[in-house]
Amino acid sequence: MSNWKLINQTYLYDGTFYGFLSLVFHCYVTKTLPQKIFSEKEYISNFLDSTTLIETDLKKAQRVFDGIEKNIGYTTLYNAYYAFLSCEKKKEINLLYYLCDGFELGPKINHRLSVSYVFQVMSMKKRSFGECHRLKGLLRFQELGNHLYYASLHPDNNILEPLGHHFINRFLQQNFMIQDKRRDIGFLYNGKEYQIIDTHDLKIPTISEEEQKYQELWKLFFNTISIPERKNSKCQMQYMPKKYWKDLIEEP
Repeated sequence: MSNWKLINQTYLYDGTFYGFLSLVFHCYVTKTLPQKIFSEKEYISNFLDSTTLIETDLKKAQRVFDGIEKNIGYTTLYNAYYAFLSCEKKKEINLLYYLCDGFELGPKINHRLSVSYVFQVMSMKKRSFGECHRLKGLLRFQELGNHLYYASLHPDNNILEPLGHHFINRFLQQNFMIQDKRRDIGFLYNGKEYQIIDTHDLKIPTISEEEQKYQELWKLFFNTISIPERKNSKCQMQYMPKKYWKDLIEEP
């Protein structure tokens, strides 16, 4: 990217993956690199920054999406998506450099771990993917009084959507909702299609009577099979980190 120009600008976007890809398109066409990138919701206005809002354009974003897969490879697209879900600061600027450099180098970009922004993208992807994989086994669904299956979680990274798709594949005809309480958003599936909803003012119905009975049975089973003399808290927290305990039915 030696012929690209670094400009004294802060780019803002809507916070979505396709919004970010629209920003990548703008940078690639203009051959410019901003000093900072923020989503509109996270940006705190100040008199030192010169800001430019990059509007989301689905056609341009799709061109970048297809271009990444075709010219840099599916692995790069996969890495970029999971890195984008990370809660790390400066994720956007690292991803921008990673993708723009990737369009010039092709798939070889993924082997340049000595380059800081490539290493950062790989690290962010690893943490997001790892947390998503862990929660596939730790998530606890409860049947509510309206026959909707509900689960809550407090993830570090914004992994709600890939996690929701995993459970669609497992419960294809089941109505369910997964709520990310840290970000106040929910993944709602009605057996046919899904949507991401705002849950700031959401009131969760109480669990059904049958669900209450099953929870009591599960807690009884959990406590019965445990052997106090062989309890290993360190090992337990390795596989079931303490930060996730608040969303479990049983008490570790």
